[in-house]
Amino acid sequence: MTENDYLLAWSAYAVAALGCLLVWFRMTRWMWRYLREPLRLLVAVLLFSPTVVDPAKEQFAPAIAITALDLLLNVGTSVWRAVADLAMYGLIAFALYLLFVAIRWPLERWWKGRRGPQAEPDDDNAPTLREIMQRESDEPGERYRQTGDRRLRVEPRL
Repeated sequence: MTENDYLLAWSAYAVAALGCLLVWFRMTRWMWRYLREPLRLLVAVLLFSPTVVDPAKEQFAPAIAITALDLLLNVGTSVWRAVADLAMYGLIAFALYLLFVAIRWPLERWWKGRRGPQAEPDDDNAPTLREIMQRESDEPGERYRQTGDRRLRVEPRL
């Protein structure tokens, strides 16, 4: 394999891995923040961690691909090195993530306290849709506006 082929293969893998990571981001956007972020980090580590294939030539390959192919084809010469690299990169990434969370958490609390208490909507005393429509239909002259359009649309509260 020439140097150009090696770089072309890594470029194709990087584009495919970025596509997979973007799909994973899209799939996990509905989750709770403190579950979503570690899952995204785990997939990023799995996709982007390299391992040495040939120490003499200093060629690298994705660790997850080496692990999967060695286990699938029962070769087993590079499995433990690839798993060790995945574990090491994962440990480093999660340690940095925990450091980031430890810094972000007090800053978010400080920022929330600086903005002051937010007025919480009182859902117990909020009028229902039926009550709002009943009030609008009871008020004389309010059925039609000056422009003649009807006031039938009621926006839901979120």
